[in-house]
Amino acid sequence: MLYQLLFPLRDRFFAFNVFRYISFRTFSAALTAFVLTLLLLPIFIRKMKNTVHTERISEYMPQGHKKKEGTVTSGGLVFLPVVLISVFLWAIPWNPFVYLSLFVLLYLGILGYVDDRLKKRGHKKGGLSQKAKLFYQSILSAFVLFCICRLYPPEYATSTQVLFFKNVFLELGVFYLLLVIFVFVGTTNAVNLTDGLDGLAAGVSLPPMAVMLVVAYVTGHRILSHYLNILYIPGIGELSVFAGAFIGALTGFLWFNSYPAEVFMGDTGSQALGGSLGILAILTKQEVLLAVAGGLLVIEALSVILQVAYFRSTGGKRIFKKAPLHHHFEEKGWAEPKIVVRFWIISLVFAIIAISTLKIR
Repeated sequence: MLYQLLFPLRDRFFAFNVFRYISFRTFSAALTAFVLTLLLLPIFIRKMKNTVHTERISEYMPQGHKKKEGTVTSGGLVFLPVVLISVFLWAIPWNPFVYLSLFVLLYLGILGYVDDRLKKRGHKKGGLSQKAKLFYQSILSAFVLFCICRLYPPEYATSTQVLFFKNVFLELGVFYLLLVIFVFVGTTNAVNLTDGLDGLAAGVSLPPMAVMLVVAYVTGHRILSHYLNILYIPGIGELSVFAGAFIGALTGFLWFNSYPAEVFMGDTGSQALGGSLGILAILTKQEVLLAVAGGLLVIEALSVILQVAYFRSTGGKRIFKKAPLHHHFEEKGWAEPKIVVRFWIISLVFAIIAISTLKIR
């Protein structure tokens, strides 16, 4: 919006020329989202105290989690609108990649909110069933694939870029839909599973979001994409504004979500956060890179899959004391802040590895 209003006036006031630079608008979107989250989240916390939007702790959780009972949840209701506002203010408004990413954000945010409401209201003990979530995520995936086929040239619309090789793509054809579904299901569930300790999901998601910001910027930059042998996609650099807004909002959310947490993001936030990482990877054709950048999220999800599979195949034996992995370390006696900070560090290491692969080709 600001680009459309102020950039045409650059001849009258030269300072408005800065709106042409994606880097300036990305930083501005991040700062706007950060400040708005800091201002709005305390109001939300006060209003939601003693309402249905408070956490209920399962009897199966570690004993130390009982003190979290009554903490305000569904914090995504604040930082998701903040992302929308920041993107509308600072991104070029007619960019189709931005529109599609915002649609995914809203779609999964609403899906997560419905899940939160069902859990808190007690209409369904576990909220939406996994089959229901998969159904709605599959519908979203089909819509995203339809849009991609309209936006991208046929030669790489249904392909994904291979790591460590120069301009090598794996053409999947109709099976690309399965990859899109896998990315959305994987990212949303991975973030949701990681959202089990104060500050964990938000802090762990920041490094991969930063990686996707860099990837979006490079992919939309003709010179840098050619230098790094990455597919050049005109206009997709605007997604760095979207990622920047998310980084700002997450950082502001982390201010109140860090130990001891005053608010949790809930499924409203985790579904939208995971899906936003997914759509950034899909649109930049870097689905494999996201798996590296979000390596800690992958490990968290795999710990649950392995635990369940091993438990069923052995008649009740376990690999970990408790899954996801962060609960395993809780059961071993690690302090919650120590687990969270160490997981942040591991996530940052994965992000650095992911960035380094852009040059190793």
